[in-house]
Amino acid sequence: MLDKIKQLMEMKQQAEKIKKELEAVTVDVNEVRGIRIVISGAQDFRSVSVDEGLLDPQNKQRFEADLLRSLNAAVKKSQQAAAQKMASVMPGM
Repeated sequence: MLDKIKQLMEMKQQAEKIKKELEAVTVDVNEVRGIRIVISGAQDFRSVSVDEGLLDPQNKQRFEADLLRSLNAAVKKSQQAAAQKMASVMPGM
């Protein structure tokens, strides 16, 4: 029983370590020309930059679609970075 508690405590410590490391990792995404997104490995958006030329009211629908595509790409790359970090810290998982 004590061994299991010790293992759980170690896993908790590893999880906290991974969380801090993921918060420090940033992923810079330029999936769509004119839109730049920076997201952490913990999937917190750090910044979104949009070129002024994309803010034309006549292109609202296209801009919204491009922004959505960029956000999804940023989340996907962040998830990949997190998976790589976890695999390096916990090789058996």
